[in-house]
Amino acid sequence: MRDLDLTSLRLFVTVCDTGNMSRAAEKANMVASAVSKRLAQLEATVGASLLVRRKHGVLPTPAGETLLEHARSILLSTSRIERDMASHAAGIQGRVNVLATASVMAETLADEIAEFLKQAEHQNIQIDLEERISPDVVRGIHEGVASIGICWDAAETGLLHTRTYRYDHLCVAVPKGHPLCQRAQVRYADTLDFEHVIMPVNSAVEVMLQREAGLLGKRLHHRVIVTNFEAALRVVRAGLAIALVPREVTPVYAKAYGLEILPLQEAWSRRRFVLCHRGEEVLTPAAQLLLNYLTQGPGADTAAP
Repeated sequence: MRDLDLTSLRLFVTVCDTGNMSRAAEKANMVASAVSKRLAQLEATVGASLLVRRKHGVLPTPAGETLLEHARSILLSTSRIERDMASHAAGIQGRVNVLATASVMAETLADEIAEFLKQAEHQNIQIDLEERISPDVVRGIHEGVASIGICWDAAETGLLHTRTYRYDHLCVAVPKGHPLCQRAQVRYADTLDFEHVIMPVNSAVEVMLQREAGLLGKRLHHRVIVTNFEAALRVVRAGLAIALVPREVTPVYAKAYGLEILPLQEAWSRRRFVLCHRGEEVLTPAAQLLLNYLTQGPGADTAAP
C-alpha cells in the first residue's frame, strides 16, 4: 500500500462527518468532483471500498469505519506535531489555568510557579491560579475549566490522570498552655473534646474528619468556619477553638501568634497531593512544561518525609 495522503484523509473524515459529498466540498473549498476523485484514489490506495452512496448522502462501509478511526488519530497527531513545532519555533507561549486547594496554595505552589516563570524559556507563558476545595478541583478539570488541578488524593479523581505532587502533615494548633500540650502524644480522639475551627464543611479534609469522628463514636464540634489557614490560626490565637492544619503552613504563624503545634498521631495525618489532568495528549506545550516542572521541580525530592 502506498503512503496515505493527509489531504485525502482529511477530506474522507469531512465527508463522513457531513454525510454529504457536496457539503464536504464546500467546507474544503473544493468542487464535489475533485473530492470524489480524491476519495476514489484513497480507495485505490487502501484497496477497499470506503463509502456507500445513498440517495441523500454517503455512509462509511465497515472498512470505512476502520479507516475513519485511524484517520482521526493520524490527523490529531499531525495537529499536535504542527502545534508543538510552531511553539518551539516561536518559543513556548500560552496561558495555563491551574486549580488548587487551600493547602497547596498556602504551602509552596506560588513559590514554585514563580520560579518556573523566571526561566527565560517560560517568559511568554501566563499562569492563572484559582483556589478551590478538592472536589471542585476535580470537577473543574473534568469540565475543562483548567488544564491542571492539584488536590488531596482522598478526592475521587475518577478517570483523570494523576501524578504525585508532594506530601503534607496535619497537626493540631492550640494556644500556649492548652490542656492538649500536657499529652505525650495527641490522637484525633483527644481533640474531639474541644471545639474546632474548620475549613468549608464540604472540603475533602472536613468530610474525612467528620467520618473519622463517627468511627470513634464521637462528633466534631466546630465553632467557626473559615476559608484559609491564616484566619483559622487567628481564631486559635484568640482562644476560641483549636485547629487541624498542615504543619507546613504553621512556622511563621505559630511564632507570630504564640501557638503550640502538636503532631497528630494518626496514619491519615500524612496526606498525598496529586497533580491531575485529562491526559497529556490534550495538554498544551505550556501546560505540559508546567506539569513536568511541578512533578520534578525543586520540591519533588523532599515531597516525602
